[in-house]
Amino acid sequence: MGFLKRIARATPSEAGGAELPVNGFEQLSSEELEAHLGIASYGPFDLTDAVRPSYDLQVVPRQGFRSDTYTDERDQTRIPVLMASASRPYLMDLFLDLIDSLGSVVDVVLETSHGLQGGHHDFYREHIDVPVLKSTLLDFDDLLLHDGCTGIAVVNPARRQEVQFDEHKLLIMYGDPLEGFQRTLIAHDVYPDPGIRFITEAEHVHSSSHRHWQQFRELAMRLGMDCDWPGRGD
Repeated sequence: MGFLKRIARATPSEAGGAELPVNGFEQLSSEELEAHLGIASYGPFDLTDAVRPSYDLQVVPRQGFRSDTYTDERDQTRIPVLMASASRPYLMDLFLDLIDSLGSVVDVVLETSHGLQGGHHDFYREHIDVPVLKSTLLDFDDLLLHDGCTGIAVVNPARRQEVQFDEHKLLIMYGDPLEGFQRTLIAHDVYPDPGIRFITEAEHVHSSSHRHWQQFRELAMRLGMDCDWPGRGD
Protein backbone atom coordinates (compact mmCIF):
# COMPACT_ATOMS: atom_id res chain seq x y z
CA MET A 1 0.00 0.00 0.00
CA GLY A 2 2.97 2.34 0.06
CA PHE A 3 3.91 4.26 3.17
CA LEU A 4 1.30 4.82 5.85
CA LYS A 5 0.25 8.44 5.80
CA ARG A 6 -1.44 8.68 9.16
CA ILE A 7 -3.72 6.93 11.54
CA ALA A 8 -6.96 8.80 12.05
CA ARG A 9 -9.55 8.52 14.76
CA ALA A 10 -13.08 9.84 14.65
CA THR A 11 -14.13 12.62 16.97
CA PRO A 12 -16.69 11.71 19.67
CA SER A 13 -19.44 13.36 17.59
CA GLU A 14 -18.49 11.28 14.55
CA ALA A 15 -18.54 8.16 16.67
CA GLY A 16 -22.04 8.82 17.97
CA GLY A 17 -20.75 10.04 21.32
CA ALA A 18 -18.85 6.84 22.08
CA GLU A 19 -15.47 7.08 23.77
CA LEU A 20 -12.76 5.89 21.41
CA PRO A 21 -10.04 3.45 22.47
CA VAL A 22 -6.33 4.12 22.52
CA ASN A 23 -4.89 3.99 19.01
CA GLY A 24 -5.28 0.31 18.13
CA PHE A 25 -2.72 0.32 15.34
CA GLU A 26 0.07 1.24 17.75
CA GLN A 27 -0.64 -1.91 19.73
CA LEU A 28 -0.09 -4.23 16.74
CA SER A 29 3.00 -6.19 15.86
CA SER A 30 4.46 -5.56 12.41
CA GLU A 31 3.10 -8.95 11.29
CA GLU A 32 -0.42 -8.14 12.51
CA LEU A 33 -0.35 -4.72 10.86
CA GLU A 34 0.91 -6.13 7.56
CA ALA A 35 -1.77 -8.80 7.58
CA HIS A 36 -4.52 -6.26 8.31
CA LEU A 37 -3.34 -3.88 5.58
CA GLY A 38 -3.33 -6.79 3.16
CA ILE A 39 -7.07 -7.39 3.54
CA ALA A 40 -8.63 -5.89 0.42
CA SER A 41 -12.22 -7.14 0.75
CA TYR A 42 -14.93 -7.53 3.36
CA GLY A 43 -17.54 -9.86 1.93
CA PRO A 44 -18.63 -8.42 -1.44
CA PHE A 45 -17.11 -5.01 -0.67
CA ASP A 46 -13.69 -4.34 -2.24
CA LEU A 47 -11.50 -1.60 -0.74
CA THR A 48 -9.17 0.68 -2.64
CA ASP A 49 -5.57 0.95 -1.47
CA ALA A 50 -6.20 4.39 0.04
CA VAL A 51 -7.54 3.50 3.47
CA ARG A 52 -8.11 0.61 5.86
CA PRO A 53 -10.56 0.31 8.77
CA SER A 54 -9.59 -0.24 12.39
CA TYR A 55 -7.99 -3.54 13.32
CA ASP A 56 -10.97 -4.47 15.51
CA LEU A 57 -13.40 -3.48 12.72
CA GLN A 58 -15.37 -0.86 14.60
CA VAL A 59 -16.85 -0.18 11.15
CA VAL A 60 -17.07 -2.96 8.57
CA PRO A 61 -17.06 -1.33 5.11
CA ARG A 62 -20.16 -1.95 3.01
CA GLN A 63 -22.01 -0.43 0.08
CA GLY A 64 -24.90 1.98 0.56
CA PHE A 65 -25.87 5.59 1.17
CA ARG A 66 -27.67 7.64 3.79
CA SER A 67 -29.09 11.13 4.08
CA ASP A 68 -27.55 13.70 6.39
CA THR A 69 -27.36 17.45 6.92
CA TYR A 70 -24.34 19.73 6.85
CA THR A 71 -24.43 22.99 8.82
CA ASP A 72 -22.39 25.84 7.35
CA GLU A 73 -20.48 27.37 10.28
CA ARG A 74 -20.42 30.82 8.65
CA ASP A 75 -24.17 31.42 8.51
CA GLN A 76 -25.60 28.27 10.14
CA THR A 77 -27.31 27.30 6.89
CA ARG A 78 -28.36 23.65 6.87
CA ILE A 79 -27.52 21.89 3.60
CA PRO A 80 -28.92 18.46 2.63
CA VAL A 81 -26.23 15.83 2.13
CA LEU A 82 -25.97 12.29 0.79
CA MET A 83 -23.02 10.15 1.89
CA ALA A 84 -22.24 7.00 -0.06
CA SER A 85 -19.80 4.13 0.02
CA ALA A 86 -19.28 1.90 -3.01
CA SER A 87 -17.14 -1.11 -3.75
CA ARG A 88 -13.96 -0.35 -5.68
CA PRO A 89 -15.00 -1.76 -9.09
CA TYR A 90 -17.93 0.68 -9.23
CA LEU A 91 -16.43 3.78 -7.65
CA MET A 92 -14.92 5.60 -10.60
CA ASP A 93 -17.84 5.10 -12.98
CA LEU A 94 -20.25 6.12 -10.23
CA PHE A 95 -18.31 9.30 -9.47
CA LEU A 96 -18.22 10.29 -13.14
CA ASP A 97 -21.95 9.67 -13.54
CA LEU A 98 -22.72 11.74 -10.44
CA ILE A 99 -20.81 14.65 -11.99
CA ASP A 100 -23.29 14.66 -14.89
CA SER A 101 -26.00 15.85 -12.50
CA LEU A 102 -24.12 19.13 -11.98
CA GLY A 103 -24.51 20.51 -15.51
CA SER A 104 -22.20 21.05 -18.46
CA VAL A 105 -19.70 23.49 -16.90
CA VAL A 106 -18.32 23.14 -13.36
CA ASP A 107 -15.60 24.24 -10.97
CA VAL A 108 -13.07 21.76 -9.55
CA VAL A 109 -11.27 21.62 -6.21
CA LEU A 110 -8.30 19.30 -5.73
CA GLU A 111 -7.52 18.55 -2.10
CA THR A 112 -4.24 17.15 -0.80
CA SER A 113 -2.72 16.32 2.56
CA HIS A 114 0.61 15.12 1.10
CA GLY A 115 3.44 16.15 3.37
CA LEU A 116 1.12 17.86 5.84
CA GLN A 117 0.78 16.95 9.50
CA GLY A 118 -2.96 17.38 9.78
CA GLY A 119 -5.12 19.60 7.61
CA HIS A 120 -5.05 19.84 3.84
CA HIS A 121 -4.36 22.19 0.98
CA ASP A 122 -6.88 23.03 -1.77
CA PHE A 123 -6.38 24.06 -5.40
CA TYR A 124 -9.22 25.57 -7.41
CA ARG A 125 -10.07 25.63 -11.11
CA GLU A 126 -13.11 27.50 -12.37
CA HIS A 127 -15.22 26.86 -15.47
CA ILE A 128 -14.22 23.57 -17.02
CA ASP A 129 -16.40 21.64 -19.46
CA VAL A 130 -17.60 18.39 -17.92
CA PRO A 131 -16.56 16.15 -20.87
CA VAL A 132 -13.03 17.59 -20.70
CA LEU A 133 -12.92 17.10 -16.94
CA LYS A 134 -14.16 13.52 -17.10
CA SER A 135 -11.64 12.61 -19.79
CA THR A 136 -8.83 14.06 -17.67
CA LEU A 137 -9.95 12.28 -14.51
CA LEU A 138 -10.05 8.93 -16.30
CA ASP A 139 -6.34 9.37 -17.04
CA PHE A 140 -5.74 9.63 -13.27
CA ASP A 141 -8.05 6.92 -11.96
CA ASP A 142 -5.17 5.23 -10.08
CA LEU A 143 -4.53 8.41 -8.09
CA LEU A 144 -8.19 9.15 -7.38
CA LEU A 145 -8.97 5.59 -6.29
CA HIS A 146 -5.86 4.56 -4.40
CA ASP A 147 -4.23 7.62 -2.84
CA GLY A 148 -5.23 8.27 0.75
CA CYS A 149 -3.97 11.86 0.53
CA THR A 150 -6.01 13.00 -2.49
CA GLY A 151 -9.60 14.18 -2.68
CA ILE A 152 -11.56 16.03 -5.34
CA ALA A 153 -14.77 18.05 -5.38
CA VAL A 154 -16.76 19.11 -8.44
CA VAL A 155 -18.97 22.14 -7.87
CA ASN A 156 -21.75 24.05 -9.60
CA PRO A 157 -21.75 27.31 -7.62
CA ALA A 158 -24.88 28.65 -9.35
CA ARG A 159 -26.88 25.60 -8.26
CA ARG A 160 -25.08 25.37 -4.90
CA GLN A 161 -24.46 21.69 -5.56
CA GLU A 162 -21.30 19.66 -5.13
CA VAL A 163 -20.03 16.11 -5.56
CA GLN A 164 -17.02 15.22 -3.44
CA PHE A 165 -14.82 12.13 -3.85
CA ASP A 166 -12.81 12.41 -0.67
CA GLU A 167 -9.50 10.90 0.46
CA HIS A 168 -11.40 8.10 2.23
CA LYS A 169 -12.98 7.24 -1.14
CA LEU A 170 -16.43 8.17 0.08
CA LEU A 171 -18.84 10.02 -2.21
CA ILE A 172 -20.53 13.04 -0.65
CA MET A 173 -23.21 15.04 -2.45
CA TYR A 174 -24.30 18.46 -1.20
CA GLY A 175 -27.20 20.67 -2.22
CA ASP A 176 -30.87 20.69 -3.06
CA PRO A 177 -32.39 18.83 -4.81
CA LEU A 178 -30.61 15.50 -4.24
CA GLU A 179 -33.04 13.28 -6.17
CA GLY A 180 -30.84 13.15 -9.28
CA PHE A 181 -27.91 11.92 -7.21
CA GLN A 182 -30.14 9.33 -5.53
CA ARG A 183 -31.27 7.96 -8.89
CA THR A 184 -27.67 7.67 -10.05
CA LEU A 185 -26.61 5.85 -6.88
CA ILE A 186 -29.46 3.36 -7.15
CA ALA A 187 -28.73 2.80 -10.85
CA HIS A 188 -25.26 1.66 -9.73
CA ASP A 189 -26.72 -0.70 -7.10
CA VAL A 190 -25.90 1.62 -4.22
CA TYR A 191 -29.06 1.64 -2.13
CA PRO A 192 -30.41 3.66 0.82
CA ASP A 193 -29.21 2.31 4.15
CA PRO A 194 -30.10 4.62 7.07
CA GLY A 195 -28.01 2.55 9.48
CA ILE A 196 -24.81 2.49 7.44
CA ARG A 197 -21.63 3.67 9.15
CA PHE A 198 -18.65 4.93 7.21
CA ILE A 199 -14.95 4.37 7.68
CA THR A 200 -14.52 7.98 8.85
CA GLU A 201 -16.67 7.27 11.91
CA ALA A 202 -14.01 5.16 13.60
CA GLU A 203 -10.26 4.70 13.72
CA HIS A 204 -8.72 4.10 10.30
CA VAL A 205 -5.40 4.37 8.49
CA HIS A 206 -4.49 6.16 5.24
CA SER A 207 -1.86 5.16 2.71
CA SER A 208 0.01 7.08 0.03
CA SER A 209 3.29 7.11 -1.88
CA HIS A 210 5.71 9.46 -3.59
CA ARG A 211 4.36 8.15 -6.92
CA HIS A 212 0.92 9.38 -5.97
CA TRP A 213 2.25 12.79 -5.02
CA GLN A 214 3.82 13.06 -8.47
CA GLN A 215 0.54 12.01 -10.07
CA PHE A 216 -1.29 14.63 -8.02
CA ARG A 217 1.01 17.33 -9.36
CA GLU A 218 0.50 16.10 -12.92
CA LEU A 219 -3.27 16.16 -12.52
CA ALA A 220 -3.16 19.66 -11.05
CA MET A 221 -1.09 20.86 -14.00
CA ARG A 222 -3.46 19.22 -16.48
CA LEU A 223 -6.29 21.13 -14.81
CA GLY A 224 -4.37 24.41 -14.95
CA MET A 225 -3.58 24.59 -11.23
CA ASP A 226 -0.32 25.55 -9.51
CA CYS A 227 0.28 22.90 -6.83
CA ASP A 228 3.53 24.20 -5.34
CA TRP A 229 3.45 25.85 -1.94
CA PRO A 230 6.00 26.75 0.75
CA GLY A 231 7.14 23.83 2.84
CA ARG A 232 6.22 21.06 0.39
CA GLY A 233 9.28 19.56 -1.22
CA ASP A 234 9.66 16.83 -3.81
